[in-house]
Amino acid sequence: MLAALAATACSVPPEARPARPNIVFVMIDDLGWMDIHPQGNELFVTPNLDRLAAQGTRYTDFYAAAPVCSPTRAACITGLAPARLQVTNHIPDRWSFYDAPAARGGKPEDRRGRPWGPARSRDRLDARCATIAQRLRGAGYHTGFVGKWHLAGADWNTTDTSLFPESFGFDVNVAGNAMGGPGTFFAPFRLPNYDKGQPGEYLTDRLAADAVDYIASVADTGRPFFLCLWTYAVHYPIEAPPDLVARYSSAAEPDMPTRYRAMVEGMDRAVGRVLKALDELHLTEQTLVVFTSDNGQMPGASVADPLRAGKGYLYEGGIRVPLIVRWPGHVAAGAVDGTPAISMDFAPTFLDAAGIDYGRDEFDGESLLGPRDREAIYFHYPHYAYHGDNAMASAVRAGRYKYIHHYDDDAHELFDLGADIGEQHNLIAEDPARGKQLRDMLMGWLEATGAERPRPYVAIPADELPGTKRRAPN
Repeated sequence: MLAALAATACSVPPEARPARPNIVFVMIDDLGWMDIHPQGNELFVTPNLDRLAAQGTRYTDFYAAAPVCSPTRAACITGLAPARLQVTNHIPDRWSFYDAPAARGGKPEDRRGRPWGPARSRDRLDARCATIAQRLRGAGYHTGFVGKWHLAGADWNTTDTSLFPESFGFDVNVAGNAMGGPGTFFAPFRLPNYDKGQPGEYLTDRLAADAVDYIASVADTGRPFFLCLWTYAVHYPIEAPPDLVARYSSAAEPDMPTRYRAMVEGMDRAVGRVLKALDELHLTEQTLVVFTSDNGQMPGASVADPLRAGKGYLYEGGIRVPLIVRWPGHVAAGAVDGTPAISMDFAPTFLDAAGIDYGRDEFDGESLLGPRDREAIYFHYPHYAYHGDNAMASAVRAGRYKYIHHYDDDAHELFDLGADIGEQHNLIAEDPARGKQLRDMLMGWLEATGAERPRPYVAIPADELPGTKRRAPN
């Protein structure tokens, strides 16, 4: 099918092809900063990403807008900070996150509710929010979505399309729904709006095929396209095709890190399939490709070293993620960019690439295609994650310094990331003036964005979150 469509696309004379670039936005789920070979980790086999990095620019200091998925996804699609959107936790936030986890040493029957409960957070993207897909479609782009959405309410089984990508500017939606994970990566898939796949087919491969079919179907329309391929991989459950698992282990039941490495290679294979389609359709030169992740890796799947912690934490391991950008002739090939950047930058970047005017005050991000002169980047995570072992916190990075404010116990941390990327040495006592300066900047930003703050556990209505509210803390 692809070959036939490729021949059709190639028959379109160059002067009839769109002047505006196509945009392919690949976002992986739970891929850590060090979990691909271009970052220097020899444990991972990612030849397609190696090639993409050689052809584009790799960003060393790129940050997900949040340490969990839903807030970052909302930020990517709107260009607005999760704090401003009030989508600040993975959906749905649950009462169970606010019980002391077993990891802290207590028996399940001895758990107590914590003194502080979550900030108010939306469980869906507000329909009044303008998305980058709507902006691009209004400028003549065809728009497609393939993969994980996770911005559609607390009922993961809903089929309400008013909450799905097709109601937020996408002409085509393949598998985008409320679910945070697929349940299984082998068909039949347990997704409410997706019944494709032969028995045993691997979801990551199947979605890559859908992405290729989408590209082929719009390549000869004379319109540029915007495609989000937001994979469910490499999210839990950690599953990979048997042929890839066998490359790493002959054990009957390989451990999670082994399965994870195979899963990452499977993800790379799928991305390579999409990049190959662009080549075969002669679209590579006129396509901006972005590759990134929505947050740091799931603890237990891989090791974030030299970064600290992982998904759900505001330490670097939870929010610093890979970013590779390729746009031949416009983005430097084989380059490395160390300027801090964040998920909200994608929306203005895509408008900039498409030559669509916008006001700088419309977004909380800045275009990656121009000079970036912001003073700082900010994070707000007033929740416990699924593992319940993080601190509810907000953070700011300004230059090489990062300040973290903890809501649980009003603790403060200051790190010099230039000298201590692993955040092992809290400088708050040594440099209180800098700590106060960054704290003041952070508090000002929280006020400006209307950020919701944590509340006393006992003051939150029992019906506000799914699950059962436990007894009040002692």
